[in-house]
Amino acid sequence: MKRTILLLSLAATSLCASAGTIYKCKNASGEMLYQEKPCEKEVQAVSSWASASPVETDADSPAAEGKPLVIGQGRGGHYFIDGAVNDSYLNFVVDTGATLVALPLSAATAAGLTCQGRGTMKTGNGDAQVCTTTIQKLRFGHFTLRYVQAVVMPNLSQPLLGMNVLKQFRVEQDNGEMRLSKKF
Repeated sequence: MKRTILLLSLAATSLCASAGTIYKCKNASGEMLYQEKPCEKEVQAVSSWASASPVETDADSPAAEGKPLVIGQGRGGHYFIDGAVNDSYLNFVVDTGATLVALPLSAATAAGLTCQGRGTMKTGNGDAQVCTTTIQKLRFGHFTLRYVQAVVMPNLSQPLLGMNVLKQFRVEQDNGEMRLSKKF
């Protein structure tokens, strides 16, 4: 799972901000920066990301009644959850070490996602070339999120449900189960 660990030193704190816009900029040496203020004139602004929308639940689902989504521990001690990106089925690894939702190129293509910007990310396996994108509709369990920021990684084999989604939930783990509850 070395490839699945995304480590973004500056993005980890900036992207977890609860409100506002995060600007993705390149500094003078070409490194990506994530910040709450607009990019300086001397560097190139790559894109701006707005906060994620509130979590939606299906009206008839247990989650709508405040009950948690329970996920059993899978192979290797990891947690896997079925979901969909723009109605294209995927099986995600719940990855608290991933700053953002990350998708293999094949999954992004199947979901009709397009590249909005390019960059390099630090991963457990070194630098990786990525493409930034926005998922219009992300579903898993009884939850739906809209306009979720993600990265597409050509060498990734398993979709990752990262912290930009998980931070919107209360996450509990005990006795081989993970529970995701909507924050109120």
